[in-house]
Formats: sequence, structure tokens, C-alpha cells
Amino acid sequence: MDAMRFILFFAVGLIGLRWLGQWILAQKNQAHVLAHRDEVPPEYRATVDDATYAKSVAYTLAKSRFGQWEVAGDTLILVAILVSGVLPFSLAWVERGLGSSAWAQAFWLFLVGFALSLPGLPFTWWEQFRLEERFGFNTTTTSLWWWDQLKGWLLGAGIGYPLLVLLLKLVGWMGPMWWVWGWAVLFGFQLVMMVLAPILILPLFNKFTPLPDGTLRERLLALGERTGFNARTILVMDGSKRSRHSNAYFTGLGRFRKIVLFDTLIAQLTEGELEAVLAHEIGHYKKGHIPKMLAWAALSSLAALGLIGWLAGQPWFVGAFGFPAGVGVAPALLLFGLVSGAVTFWFSPVSNYWSRKHEFEADAYAKAAVGSAPPLLGALRKLSEKNLSNLTPHPWFSTFYYSHPTLLERERALTAP
Repeated sequence: MDAMRFILFFAVGLIGLRWLGQWILAQKNQAHVLAHRDEVPPEYRATVDDATYAKSVAYTLAKSRFGQWEVAGDTLILVAILVSGVLPFSLAWVERGLGSSAWAQAFWLFLVGFALSLPGLPFTWWEQFRLEERFGFNTTTTSLWWWDQLKGWLLGAGIGYPLLVLLLKLVGWMGPMWWVWGWAVLFGFQLVMMVLAPILILPLFNKFTPLPDGTLRERLLALGERTGFNARTILVMDGSKRSRHSNAYFTGLGRFRKIVLFDTLIAQLTEGELEAVLAHEIGHYKKGHIPKMLAWAALSSLAALGLIGWLAGQPWFVGAFGFPAGVGVAPALLLFGLVSGAVTFWFSPVSNYWSRKHEFEADAYAKAAVGSAPPLLGALRKLSEKNLSNLTPHPWFSTFYYSHPTLLERERALTAP
């Protein structure tokens, strides 16, 4: 077996190993949930009734089984794409018609990305209009769902394509160190979009209206003043036009930051609980979690682009997947994007550990900001109930997939002396 064939089989092996790991974790989680399905666990009996618990178990199992089919389908398609030779064939086809300029190669990357998104559409549709509908969460329409897909594709073309062109042009402009300049462009773009996305992009999908005058607005603004978090405005998002799931977040940077509450969240929680939820979000800001996440993202993307820059110069890498030598950086970018997830999956417990640590810190901040634990506890319990959260995940499963602590873990931390 030559080196290039070994690289191809090694990449396929990594993808298969990730699928096996995901399958084992899903099986363990399902078994763990089934082992506790007959009665509400003792820790939740005071707050969760039998009917809600039974529905959450059914929802968890349905999502898990659906997820296994989706992962299997994605894995098979990815392996087929890598071993069939369709990627180098499609690049050669594009270059015959458009040449090998940065514009042409960026078009090829966008075209492949669009094509790869199509097989996932039936899974996304089924999840929304069958699974979510079955459990009472779906509120969107077929026409709105398709309109969302179209807007996503148009945004990808209007924003992603020029960005890809610029990235590939940097290869010719900057030589071997193109990846450093590419990182600066991408990270700068990310920062700019944190400011512009809430203004220009998010309103394309949802309606944002100022929180009406009243006791809730006064209470939340008073919390902002008390904690030194003076957002320019508090907005209500019409999340209910797509789903009954609920959330809250703040977006933007500096003086452009805004507090966003889902309308479903306002309908589900009391004013005191909403204050605690907002205090939790403010806690992320006050504890410096946003800059820390940005710094980690910056370092990760720099390392990734540096690795891509090195791999693009190795004939054995692109050659293993059928590309000729000297083909340029575009195939290395695509191949790295397709294969790297099979490696980073195994590091997800590390990123989830830090994310959960941040959640505990934000919870503690919220408890101090509102003066007691019960408002946040009440909010967490209601959100868990309304969203049919899995109350008994397998520890391995939560380690790999949960960026937030479980409800029980958060309750124990909030009620600890």
C-alpha cells in the first residue's frame, strides 16, 4: 500500500471511528434513559410530574434514534465523497469552464458546500415537521422553512463567496505565510459580524421589537444598572413563529450589545425568573467568558489555518484524495473541513468542560445578583420541563455532547452552602 492510499484509508478510518464512538455513546445514553423511565428520579419528584417525565423520556429517545440515522447518513455520504473521486472531478470540471483563478476555485468550494448541504435537507425537514411536530414544538410552516433555507443559501453566496475569494487571493499575494493574513481577515470578519449580524442579518429571519414599558422592563433595566451592564435596548424575538422552544441571549459588542428574549420565554417564566435568566447572561459578560471564547476561537483558527497551509504544500495530502500536485490551496481547505471533525470530536469533552465551568460561574453570579437561588432554580426547572430536557443522561454522553451542566448538577451547585 503506497503512502497516498494509506492516507485515504486512514482518513476514512478516522471518520468510521468517530461514527462508532457516536453510536456507542447514543446506545449507552438510550440504555441509561430506559433504565430510569418507569418513575421520576427521586431528585425531581417534587418538581416534575409523571406525565411530563414520560413525555421527556419519549422525546429523548426519539431524538436519539433519529440522530443515529442522521449521523449514519452523513458518515456514508462523506466517505462516498472522499473515495469516489467526485471532488477532483468536479474541480477539473469547474476549471475547464472558468479557469483556475481564485474566483473559480472559490466558486468550486461554494458549489461543493452547497451540494453537501442538500442530502441533509430531508433529515432537517423530518426533524422539524415530524419529530418536533409530534411533541408539540413545531410552529413553522413549510413555506417559511423553505424561505429560511433560501435566505441561508443567498447569504452564503453573498458573504461567504467573496470571503473565500479574498482568502484564496491572499495565497498569491502573501506567499507561504498567506495563512497568517488569512487568519487576520477571518478573525476580523468575525468581530465585525458580531456587531453587524444583529443589525443586518438576524432581522432577515426574525422580528425584534423593544420590550414594552412595564414592570418587567423596569425590573430588567434596574438589574442592568445594578450590575453595570447597560445594554442599549432589550428586545423581544418572535421565536414562537418557528418553535415553542425558548431562550435568551445578548448579542453585539461594546455599546452595540443588546439583550434578546424569546417571546416564548416571556410567556413561560415569571418576572423574577426572567430577571434571574438575564442575570445569568450578564454573568457571562461580567466573568469575561466572551473574550475568553473569542481568544480560544482565535488560537484554534490560527492553528487550523497554519496546518492547512502546511498540508497544502504536501503532495501526499491532496494526492491521497485524487487531486493532482500543484492544484492550489482550495482542495486542502475543503479536505481539512471535511476530515478534521473526525479528530476534533474526541476533544469535545475538553471544550464542554470549560463551557460548563462558565455556566456554573454565570449561575453563581446570577444567584448573587438577584439575592437568592430560587428564582434561577425556578427558571431552570421550567425551561427543562417546557423543553422536555433529558433528566437522566449517561455521564459519557453528557461529557461529549453537553455544553451546559445537567439540571441536577446546576441545582446542586446553586443550593450548596
